[in-house]
Amino acid sequence: MRDLHALPKAHLHLHFTGSMRHATLLELAERDGVALPDSLVEDWPPRLSAADEKGWFRFQRLYDVARSVLRTEDDVRRLVREAAEDDVADGGRWLEIQVDPSGYAARFGGITAFTDLVLDCVRDASQRTGLGIALVVAANRTRHPLDARTLARLAAQYADRGIVGFGLSNDERRGTTADFAPAFVIARRAGLLLVPHGGELRGADHVVTCVERLHADRLGHGVRSAEDPDVLRRVVDAGVALEVCPTSNVSLGVFSDLSSVPLPTLLEAGATVALGADDPLLFGSRLAGQYATMRAAHDLDDATLARLARMSFAASRAPADLRARAEADIDAWLAAPA
Repeated sequence: MRDLHALPKAHLHLHFTGSMRHATLLELAERDGVALPDSLVEDWPPRLSAADEKGWFRFQRLYDVARSVLRTEDDVRRLVREAAEDDVADGGRWLEIQVDPSGYAARFGGITAFTDLVLDCVRDASQRTGLGIALVVAANRTRHPLDARTLARLAAQYADRGIVGFGLSNDERRGTTADFAPAFVIARRAGLLLVPHGGELRGADHVVTCVERLHADRLGHGVRSAEDPDVLRRVVDAGVALEVCPTSNVSLGVFSDLSSVPLPTLLEAGATVALGADDPLLFGSRLAGQYATMRAAHDLDDATLARLARMSFAASRAPADLRARAEADIDAWLAAPA
């Protein structure tokens, strides 16, 4: 078997705080005297479940605790640089990292100031590591839809300056998805990719809602479209890419084990799939780990893994020259002796 760390990849589903290294979390928490729960220290990675609202609340609480250790501009710069370094080590050539600026606004001078900071950190990290990086702004579906419109307008202002997409995250069982449609209209008019979460904690019916009401170009997860052949066919026909995150699906109880993640079903139907790590800080596995777990769970050959890597670039907003180089290197990876 060929080395999966050497396979060029695009990473399209990585959350900002969730990209933090565990060692960095511990160091920053100790610096400022932040008390971390045992599940983020001795019992890391934490045992999680999102089977009910209580389970999701516990997951979100851990995420909020982790976000609280980011207190200075240098902390933010370090997080982005280390996320880039980790992706490069995993074979990453292109990263679209997702952030909700409103979650950091109070500490960093507002949503615009924080967005400027992150984009500056992205430019710096890209120059240092050689990784192509862009930003996806994501609204929080547990907040009012008017907040989402504010973020969509913010993202639209930066559409040609490092922001490539607009998303909708948090517990997809909360709120009414259709209420966020006006925000997605704003983002679509600006030429941004529309990348809401859907089809993970809710089933195939919510995939249809995201495609029809939000006009999704990609779905964060979308993996449960496999439960309904008609829905999956609609996804394929519409050209909607699926950001599948196997480790987090199992950690949150969406599937019982990695062999239950229906990746073969999606591929056989002709779906465009980009594997992503979601929140390595909470799930304990980064980008190359997603390819390795799917290789082991479904006995995927290297040609299929190369196909997954190609699809990750096809679903991205990576520049044409970067994509062409990555495609050539994927061909070389597959042509090399195992």
